[in-house]
Amino acid sequence: MIEEQRASALRQIYVDDRWWFWPWGFAWLVGFGLIFLRFGPDGRVFVNLPEWLPTAVLVALVVAAGVISGVTGARAYGHLAGESAKRGAYYGWAWMVAFTSMTVILIRISDQLPADLQRLVWAAVMVGLTGALHLAGGAIWLNRQLFLLGAWISVVNVAGVLAGPGWQSLIMCLAAGGGMIVFGLVASRWHRRGRPA
Repeated sequence: MIEEQRASALRQIYVDDRWWFWPWGFAWLVGFGLIFLRFGPDGRVFVNLPEWLPTAVLVALVVAAGVISGVTGARAYGHLAGESAKRGAYYGWAWMVAFTSMTVILIRISDQLPADLQRLVWAAVMVGLTGALHLAGGAIWLNRQLFLLGAWISVVNVAGVLAGPGWQSLIMCLAAGGGMIVFGLVASRWHRRGRPA
């Protein structure tokens, strides 16, 4: 009877992993892809878009992904109480506080940098923060998949920074955005086959 109740509870809170990872993956794939097309390596312009458009699209898609994640989390875990609920709430607040503080810092210092380095630094800091928070989430909930995703994002971010302006956007687009889409698909299949996270 205990196992039946446990299985029933897990079915109630289960969310297909694609809802967690795909909104972010598609946001990065499209957003960073547009940045690469407009601001390629060595100032190359592959598609002559208005300068403001790629960043605006990336920000809009990231906000949409955040809303989708928030709604998904609220539907899955909103009715839970206790220590797990507190951890989830604190973790959600950690994302908001961390990104707000980094935004303020970057706004303050980015005017001191050339435009190509501004894009590189903004992307590197925000993606690095995302990787670190995924690593922390994986550690908090002992979730191997989330921890591995954080490690992947962190490694890809370093590779992008080392590659430099222009190339960084392509690496973020394909390896981080595309990687997150593949990761969501694999994680969803693992859950359907009953493998633990």
